[in-house]
Amino acid sequence: MTYTVRHVTRFTYEAPISESVMEVRMQPRSDATQRCLHFGLSTAPPTRILMYQDHDGNIVHHFDIPGRHARLAITAEALVDCTPATPLPATLGDEGWARLDAVAASGELWELLNPSQFAHATPLVDAFANEIGLARRGDPIATMRWLMSEIHGRFEYRPQSTRVDSPVDDALRARRGVCQDFAHLFLTLARRLGVPCRYVSGYLFHDSGLTEEAASATHAWTEAFLPGLGWIGFDPTNDVIAEDRHIRVAIGRDYADVPPTRGVFKGVTTVRGELTVGVTVGSAQPAVAGDVLPFVPWMSREASAPMGADDTGSSQSQQQQ
Repeated sequence: MTYTVRHVTRFTYEAPISESVMEVRMQPRSDATQRCLHFGLSTAPPTRILMYQDHDGNIVHHFDIPGRHARLAITAEALVDCTPATPLPATLGDEGWARLDAVAASGELWELLNPSQFAHATPLVDAFANEIGLARRGDPIATMRWLMSEIHGRFEYRPQSTRVDSPVDDALRARRGVCQDFAHLFLTLARRLGVPCRYVSGYLFHDSGLTEEAASATHAWTEAFLPGLGWIGFDPTNDVIAEDRHIRVAIGRDYADVPPTRGVFKGVTTVRGELTVGVTVGSAQPAVAGDVLPFVPWMSREASAPMGADDTGSSQSQQQQ
């Protein structure tokens, strides 16, 4: 399936600022099941945008706008081709846990087995683990499916019920949250079972039967490492194995590693209200060899979507998944 993605983020300041320095993680990844055929990034005010690849293979764009400005818009546009992954087998067999323990013992995935900023033990996490009877079951595939379903069934998906910097305890107290919270709880508990897990930020092409409303196309889910299979996506928000409608942008230990935007500004001002984000994900006709657009690492044109008078934002990072 080929998708088009348009992601617009806007910040508005009460008084003009003298400089914005920002990094952006919005370019979809290219790997075995997904190819980013085209990507363009633009800002208003316009500036030159540079890029690098971090240690997890994520593409990071960064820029500096030195002139005075009261608004900042970032527009990312992508064309992505996603192919279905090989169907997940029912089981890894009798040696599944032993093979997984051997991977853990090697130390190669150490940082994805240990606590991170948003995925760590707390008394509320411990209580939830006891509530569901957290333990290894059958084999790793069966256990990951079971954990995903338990989290999905015991929490309500509620947009704006938590913040981007909310600890998982907030969702545990209220028994509701957003996909970021579902993912962080899954990471915490799966790692406790000795399963290496990582956080995935990206986009979700919506169709019937999904928990999240279609207006919320930014998404977060998890990937667990399973011997012989590699990284397999588990989406506890929707209780599904990640498929070709899940468009992967960045991977990390948790949200702190991969916010879509993160930056600072210079000046004495406040940010008016909350960050405004608009994302559109749609299907596109499959590309043929002669139609593939060239990769565009940076663009200095104005963002094509004008900012209205009521646009609001926060320049300190970030939007909620």
